[in-house]
Amino acid sequence: MSYVVNGEELETGEEDFLLEANFSDDVPPVIAANEKITLTDEHWLVINYMRDKYKEDGHTPNFRNMLAEMEELHPGTDWKKKLYELFPNQPARQAARIAGLTKPYGKGGY
Repeated sequence: MSYVVNGEELETGEEDFLLEANFSDDVPPVIAANEKITLTDEHWLVINYMRDKYKEDGHTPNFRNMLAEMEELHPGTDWKKKLYELFPNQPARQAARIAGLTKPYGKGGY
């Protein structure tokens, strides 16, 4: 499978993750639509967090670290519940895929 964004074909590998990270804001709506998710501002908050972590660390966080950092950065939200509402199919993996990132290490990031 691949995604077509603005006429450009983006190759995917296992589990439909992009083979090369793409930080264009045109990518997440295409991948999200494929997963039957309509993006909201809360989705974008998580997408931008995942992209920033990928740029900083070279990989995405696992769910536990993602949860702790989201709670620290944006207190007052039950992030465990919210992340599963936003990304019901393994939040750390699904958020990374929709963000246009490569496949995370291990079960849910590194």
